[in-house]
Amino acid sequence: MRHRILGLVAASISATLLVLAPTTTARSEPARTSVTYADLVAMFGEKVGDRRTVEAGLPNLNRTMTDAQITTAYRQSAYLTTLAHESSFRHDAKGGDKRKYTGRGYIQLTGEANYTDAGAYFGVDLRRRPELARSLDYSAPISRWYWTVARDINPLADALDMGRVNAAIGYPPNKKEDAERCRDFKAALKHLHGSVPKGVRCARPAAAETR
Repeated sequence: MRHRILGLVAASISATLLVLAPTTTARSEPARTSVTYADLVAMFGEKVGDRRTVEAGLPNLNRTMTDAQITTAYRQSAYLTTLAHESSFRHDAKGGDKRKYTGRGYIQLTGEANYTDAGAYFGVDLRRRPELARSLDYSAPISRWYWTVARDINPLADALDMGRVNAAIGYPPNKKEDAERCRDFKAALKHLHGSVPKGVRCARPAAAETR
């Protein structure tokens, strides 16, 4: 009798544990922690800069994605597509004009106001030392600041809304450029997610924000 009671108690405990155990669904997506040079080339081909420079920056770039919670296929696809077009994944990229506050770094930080605000955030005078924006130490963190502080772009990536991502990044509206970035976004999704989900939006909102 005693053995029977113990058996019933054990069975009850097992059933309770099964009910309380967390469940997972087929739609859950494990977080990715890093990308490699080979990943970038597979997604963006010739848009990726020279291997030595790109690989020199990858540790900081991967750390930045973790810090900015850019760890899902949707978010990484939007972020990496943006960097492919902004800088070819070169931390030392610089705009082609001679303005003091020309685009620099992974995200092509542009304009005195952005240099001032980013510098204040990191406690460094980027207005007086704008070249720091394209250094190994600051290029990737500045891209995180722009992506999450100056703008709030992760939710746009979660919604597969590349049109709004492009508007938030702030380059002048250009239908050809927008379309190319959206194509690359889909290529990145296919590589990182395994397929292109339904619902990708490529068109900018009516009132596009500029940098």
